[in-house]
Amino acid sequence: MNVLERIGERTQAFFEYAGGLAQLGGSTATFIGKLRIRVGDTISQAYLLGYQSLAIVLLTSFCTGAVISLESAMQAVQYGFASYVGTAVAYASGRELGPLLTGIVVAGRAGSAITAEIGSMVVTEQIEALRSMGIEVARYLVVPRVLALMVMLPMLTIFADVISIVGGMWFAHMYAHIGFADFINSARIGITMDDLLKGLLKTVVFAVIIALVGAFQGLRTRGGAAGVGKATTGAVVISMILIFVANFVLSFLLYGANG
Repeated sequence: MNVLERIGERTQAFFEYAGGLAQLGGSTATFIGKLRIRVGDTISQAYLLGYQSLAIVLLTSFCTGAVISLESAMQAVQYGFASYVGTAVAYASGRELGPLLTGIVVAGRAGSAITAEIGSMVVTEQIEALRSMGIEVARYLVVPRVLALMVMLPMLTIFADVISIVGGMWFAHMYAHIGFADFINSARIGITMDDLLKGLLKTVVFAVIIALVGAFQGLRTRGGAAGVGKATTGAVVISMILIFVANFVLSFLLYGANG
């Protein structure tokens, strides 16, 4: 009986969480649809959540492209497939690893920042003060962060794709002596503009997940400073899980069985 009770409690908690997150997403979408947007706050959040994440995104992407190239270049030259190294790097980065890793990195940095900030406002009763003044919390806090990430995450992914290919090209030249021109020509063959656009579409979904989960976790914060830390950890974990699930679903829908 105890086991069944625990299963029931966790099932109920799951649906309550999903319902609350969906409700917050609906309110946010309504404000955006009615163009009730705080432009100044959105620009500020774009700088804080997007631009300040650029360095770690570029470093991660460079290393990713370099690793793909390092793993494939020597074997490709040995077996006579050197012309496909650029294809492998561009294909993996543009379609999957670029959008996915950028989403994961931003979830870790920006998502946690959103939760920590809003959670701190909750435990210091600033959220209650806003509500008592008739300020709509979703419009004031959530909408700017959602819009900022929806704009900045695709832009970060573009930089990530470029730097990943540059990193792969540099390692391919250093360790397998593959010419820069040959690598670029190979990369052009390996990926199309349609693939890149579909990858950017994924990041828009990832951005919504990161912002909504981060804000929702922050608004659910209880228990003072310890509660803020717990909510922040939960936001990062939940965001990453949802990003992986969304990436699988979107890859299946966008690229299909023949993708």
